[in-house]
Amino acid sequence: MKSEEFVEIGFITKTHGLKGDIQIAFTYHEPEKLKMNSVFLEINGKKVPYFVDSFKLSQQTTGYLKFEDIDHIDKAQILVKRKVFLPLKMMPKKKKEEFTFKDLEGFSVLDKINGDLGKILSVREYPQQFLATVNYQEKEVLFPLSDAFIEDIDIENRKLSVNLPEGLLEVYLDQNN
Repeated sequence: MKSEEFVEIGFITKTHGLKGDIQIAFTYHEPEKLKMNSVFLEINGKKVPYFVDSFKLSQQTTGYLKFEDIDHIDKAQILVKRKVFLPLKMMPKKKKEEFTFKDLEGFSVLDKINGDLGKILSVREYPQQFLATVNYQEKEVLFPLSDAFIEDIDIENRKLSVNLPEGLLEVYLDQNN
C-alpha cells in the first residue's frame, strides 16, 4: 500500500502495565467510530501491521491497545512514540453533511491558475477561519479554507479545487529562506 492510502489516527504515548499494553493519543477526532482490528505503525519509514487483541477508549482522545504477540513491557517499549495509521478504506464513511474542513487533510489541491499544489498536510483552526497547509515548490504554504476560494470538493477522489487570490503563493515563494 502507498502512504497516501493510510490515515494517521494517533501515536503511541507510553506503555501501560507490565503485560505489553500501550497507550495511544488520538489525533483523529472521533476515535469511538474506528474499527481497531489491526493498525499500522510507522517503523523505518514503512507501515508495519499490528493485530489488535483488545482496545479500550478511556477518554475522548486517549485509549489503550493490546497487540497480539506483544506480551511484555519490553516488547511494547520499542513502539512508544510511533505514529499509528489505518488504511483509508477502513476509515468510517461520512455523510456529506458531516464533512468538515478538518477532513480535508490528505486531499490533493488543484488551483485554477497554478495547477497542482500538492496534498494538504494539516488543517489548522483559528477563531475566524481554517487554514490549510501544503508543501508547494519546497515551501510551506498556508491558505484559507473559505467558500470564496473553494470551487469544488470531490470527497470520493479526495481532491480540492480552489481559486486562490492572486499573489498569495508568490508571498511564500519570494521569501529568501
